Order: sequence, then structure tokens, then C-alpha cells
Amino acid sequence: MFGDLPVAAGSFSQLIDNHIRLIYWICGVWFVLAQGVLFYALVRFRKKPGVRAAWLPGERRPELGWLLWPVALVFVCDMVIEWDSARVWAAVKEHRPQTTMEIGVMASQFAYEFRYAGPDGRLDTEDDIRSPELHVPLNEAVSLRLESRDVLHSLFIPQFRLKQDIVPGRQIRAWIKPTHEGRYVVACAELCGVGHSFMQSAMVVEPRDNFVRWTAEHATAAGGAR
Repeated sequence: MFGDLPVAAGSFSQLIDNHIRLIYWICGVWFVLAQGVLFYALVRFRKKPGVRAAWLPGERRPELGWLLWPVALVFVCDMVIEWDSARVWAAVKEHRPQTTMEIGVMASQFAYEFRYAGPDGRLDTEDDIRSPELHVPLNEAVSLRLESRDVLHSLFIPQFRLKQDIVPGRQIRAWIKPTHEGRYVVACAELCGVGHSFMQSAMVVEPRDNFVRWTAEHATAAGGAR
């Protein structure tokens, strides 16, 4: 099952995968136990000639044990899942690393636009670099500032286990730290209109030198266009 997951290409991808595995194994064990008890009951208490069904009110201690012990064990398993999910949430959402840059992500029907600070080193100025693709340097944490021009969108990059809703009228922050070079799909995971399924872009993870060269080329092109 887990071999079907996309390659883990981000710094917190493995954390989320391990949490999924924990839930899978806990639920899997309970499923097998529940089916085993059901099968045992079907065989042990099946209808027999001359034997009348007994009414068990479930008020005696041995009978209550069949209810209370599973409830207690399920509660403990839930607490384990909650503890692990809190740990993962803190690592991804609360304890954000220091980032090397901020990239503006503007979503609209039905495309993404990625903005980088130009020669002045600031976003939202005339020399911003604009690109239909997301380029990021390898092994560097970058901040993403997510905005929408129109409706609700959701930035989804499967290999980075990143899915973040983009709400109109708000600036929402996210971050990634790529650990593998490559070209990955950037999709929208929120139904945003008739062209939703075509709302895809690309994310290019490359060494720092290649990234600097790319930004320099696009900064020159942007300056020439103005």
C-alpha cells in the first residue's frame, strides 16, 4: 500500500507518511480483531436445534467487560493518534524554520502565478519576477505567501505532502524545504470552476546555482519587457 505513495521530496513528507502508517496499522489491527470476534460469535452462538436464544441485559461485570475494555483500548489508541498528529502539526505549522526567501503565489481561475523579488529584494514592486512555474533551490526552506484573485483554491503538491487552502481576501503562509531535485506537478485540490481539472503548473527543484541563473535570466527578461 505505502509503495503507491508519491516519492517523499520534502523535509516533512516522511513525518506525514509515518503518521498515515500509524493510523493504518492501528485501524488495521482493530479491523482484524473486530472481524475475528464477529466470526467467532457467528460460529459459537449460531442457531442450534432445541436451544433457545438467551437474553443478556449486559448488566453483569463479565458482560460489561466486553464493552468497557474495547472502549478503553480504543480511547488509548485515539490518544496515541492525537499525540502523534499534534507532534506532526507542530513540526509543519508551528515550528517553521528560517526561510531564505518568500515567494508570492497568486491563484486564479484557472492558473497559478509565482512571484519573486526582483533586484530591489522586495515583493510587490515593479521589478517582481513573474513565472507560471514554481522554481525553488534544493535543500533550502522557502516561504510561500498564498493569495487568490477570485474563488477558493487549494495549493497541492503531492510529493511534498503540501495541501493548503487559498482563501480570497486573505494572505496565507506555507513553507517547503525540497530534499530531492526534479520536476513536480502543482495542482489545485479545491473545485474552483469548470476549468478546475486543468489548473496545473510545475515545480522545479534545482541546485542553488541553477536557481540563481534562472532568476537572473527572468529578471533581465522582465526588465526588457517593461
